[in-house]
Amino acid sequence: MSKFYPLCVANVRNETRDTIAVTFDVPAELQQQFRFQQGQHLTLRANINAEDVRRSYSICSAVQDGTLRVAIKRTPGGAFSTWANDTLKAGATIEVMPPMGHFNVPLDCVNRKHYLAFAAGSGITPILSIIKTTLLTEPLSRFTLFYGNRASSSVIFKEELTDLKDVYLERLNLVYVMSREQQDIELFNGRITQEKCEQFLQHWIKVEDYDNAFICGPEDMMLGVSAALQAAGMPKQNIKIELFAASIPKNAHKPRAQLDAGVVQETEVTVIMDGNHTTFTMDKDKESILDAGLRQGIDMRYSCKGGVCSTCRCKILDGKVEMDVNYALEDYEVARGFVLSCQSFPLTDKVVVDFDQAE
Repeated sequence: MSKFYPLCVANVRNETRDTIAVTFDVPAELQQQFRFQQGQHLTLRANINAEDVRRSYSICSAVQDGTLRVAIKRTPGGAFSTWANDTLKAGATIEVMPPMGHFNVPLDCVNRKHYLAFAAGSGITPILSIIKTTLLTEPLSRFTLFYGNRASSSVIFKEELTDLKDVYLERLNLVYVMSREQQDIELFNGRITQEKCEQFLQHWIKVEDYDNAFICGPEDMMLGVSAALQAAGMPKQNIKIELFAASIPKNAHKPRAQLDAGVVQETEVTVIMDGNHTTFTMDKDKESILDAGLRQGIDMRYSCKGGVCSTCRCKILDGKVEMDVNYALEDYEVARGFVLSCQSFPLTDKVVVDFDQAE
């Protein structure tokens, strides 16, 4: 689960001025490891200026495409995205972790559903995979996408979306929302916010016509659109949300109340990964389980360290922890004992975490 594999870059294509689409050549012996579901992501690793840098990027190809492709948008100050945009070329080799993530719903060829999606900027990446896979898998289902950008020139996968619309004229409804480019219909001008979504619900869409919604973009957009949909009557469990990488919030750990005198200040942590059990001690309130494990020399899997990508997802088998933030796990996953080790701080004297349990 935590292993990186060297993959050769088959193709690099400029989608916009600051975004590249990278296609990997997956050899026959690794096809099984890199099978993916729509909406999943890959964690990439590179040595940049003598530093081990890891980032997660959503897969943008359909399951049926037979290719493995991600989009990497250059972000201001982004070490990995800048390096990738400047240096990645066909023939290069980069370390890649197998696909992960649960930003999807089960598909069935007999379904007759109507799906709704909201994306902003590079948030289109997993949404594109979901749309293409769904329309191919469920010939009776439809999809409506609201896609927000500054202007037409910044629309990622514009040609591909246009081609999809031409193929699925009656089953794909594509709506562009521009914040810095005036469009004829005033409703489609501005940013996608909670208020804008409420306007869509009032004038353009009826929430009762949709079975599931997917939202990918900045945190404020994600929370706002989700709130508007729920207020209009869509059940929370029918809404899938995912932050894109550039919007990882900066959350500094805030220490809990000081422990009482005489109370054990340390925790014994056992990490189960790839069948191996490793035990170490750590302070209860100074660092996350992930950081403590890495300091002990354990090669624990991670990427964003911001509670967003779910790469460090694991299951608590014994003891209790408290997560600072959680943008990646569904309520049902938390209820079943899953946590993000990058955000988990022990509350008990003993904690056992298992990275090998996927479900």
